[in-house]
Amino acid sequence: MFHPRRTLRALLLPLLAGLALTALPAQTARAAATLTNGGFEADGAGVGSPTGWSEYGDTGASYTESGGHGGSYRLSHYSSSAYKVETYQYLSGLTNGTYTLTAWVRSGGGQNSAYIALKNCGSSEQRTALPVSTSSWVRIVTSVNVTNNQCTISINSDAKAGNWINVDDLTFASGSTGLSIKGADISSLAKSEALGGVYRTSSGTAGDAVTILKNAGMNYARLKVWVNPADGYNNKTRVLAMAKRIKAAGMKLLVDFHYSDTWADPGKQTKPAAWSGHSYSQLKTDVYNHTYDVLNALKSQGTTADMAQVGNEINGGMLWSEGSTDNWAQLAGLINSGYSAVKAVSSGTQVALHLANAGDDSTVRWWFDNAKTYGINYDLIGLSYYGYWHGSPAAAQTTLDDVASRYGKPVFIAETAYPFRLDSDDSLVNQIDTTGELVTGYPATAAGQLAWMNAVANIVEAVPNGRGLGVFYWEATWTAVSGNGWDPADATSGNGWENQALFGYDDKALSSMAWFSHR
Repeated sequence: MFHPRRTLRALLLPLLAGLALTALPAQTARAAATLTNGGFEADGAGVGSPTGWSEYGDTGASYTESGGHGGSYRLSHYSSSAYKVETYQYLSGLTNGTYTLTAWVRSGGGQNSAYIALKNCGSSEQRTALPVSTSSWVRIVTSVNVTNNQCTISINSDAKAGNWINVDDLTFASGSTGLSIKGADISSLAKSEALGGVYRTSSGTAGDAVTILKNAGMNYARLKVWVNPADGYNNKTRVLAMAKRIKAAGMKLLVDFHYSDTWADPGKQTKPAAWSGHSYSQLKTDVYNHTYDVLNALKSQGTTADMAQVGNEINGGMLWSEGSTDNWAQLAGLINSGYSAVKAVSSGTQVALHLANAGDDSTVRWWFDNAKTYGINYDLIGLSYYGYWHGSPAAAQTTLDDVASRYGKPVFIAETAYPFRLDSDDSLVNQIDTTGELVTGYPATAAGQLAWMNAVANIVEAVPNGRGLGVFYWEATWTAVSGNGWDPADATSGNGWENQALFGYDDKALSSMAWFSHR
């Protein structure tokens, strides 16, 4: 129903289809110091050059039509033939400084490229790709430093036949955006290396995975910590060793406390065996002592944690049954015990609370409303967002925007990932292994993986008031290595995630690592 229809300009397409984007367009004489007609409301439907805007390339593929985001009309790019077109507006007389372009967009996907850009501004051109979103509008931003009192706002499509985008409600105002966290969980790395795992640069040279990721732009590492895991990995000793490498590489560190001997998530929050018979009062002490012990040891070796998660995907609480959401008062006591321990070691370490399912705003609201009611202490909100499980980018954006505003806290994506292929590199079937499980518009290729990560980064960057901190890719280094399976108690358990690592089956760094260089 959202397929754009060419209206009044159909006759112009054959005449203009041969044009290509081979040079910069001439700057229009209509230059202004403020954006004109950002909502495309001035002219109605079927206008090829909306008031204030110019076109270049296959101009028949750029026009206004009914069905706006905020008002009655929108800009669309579409043609039944392959096309390249730019819709642009040149601004002059700007006061130098940083500016942010905001736009509401939709896209059917499939283009060679489709993006908004700020260029000719005196600094490097800045682009933001349009996420694939066929029905719901998504807000994206692009930030640039203007140094020559001018800037060109550009909407670009290099598209195949039948591809389309909608753009509406653009604003251009002072301010900057960007992500402070471009991270990854690399909890699997130490065990992988011990069992012979190899990591290579994109050209095939064997190297240190931490260094390879750092060189790609990663600036923050996440490590889970279990209390007494069966395989002896992801415990205090291993986290201390990996923290040295992470900090030596110049990265920040997030310590993810599961308060378990194995995986903790919305479906299971199993107490560590050593705490199994403890009373609620004793569990509060256990949480404090364990949290303090790990973080103080990190501080003592000069690798203070920059962030700590008190619990992992605690939608249903933690340390069941005492810390279940069936008993918010006790859950609050356990979380606040962890919070106090974090701050006792280092007041500058930020405490994040982490839920799964960023696409479910009502559940996240329910949880954090209760956290407020019961006086739970925290600094940041982290959400898992796997598009093949948790809904559309638009749904995730709604949640991120809502909770950042409602609770006045910075937000980040604590986990996300995407497959670069579907087949397995070991005997265990992958978690995502069929095309039907993929997110529409994002193929299981390195390019699809990169596009997904950029889309997730873009919606976090667009959270208002600078409250979108960034993204952690989940298990970037979990390649298929015999013995490094999902179950710490079973060396034969296998890995269902190797097709979502950031290293290929040839152990080489994938081109999708480019997402770490996001603005």
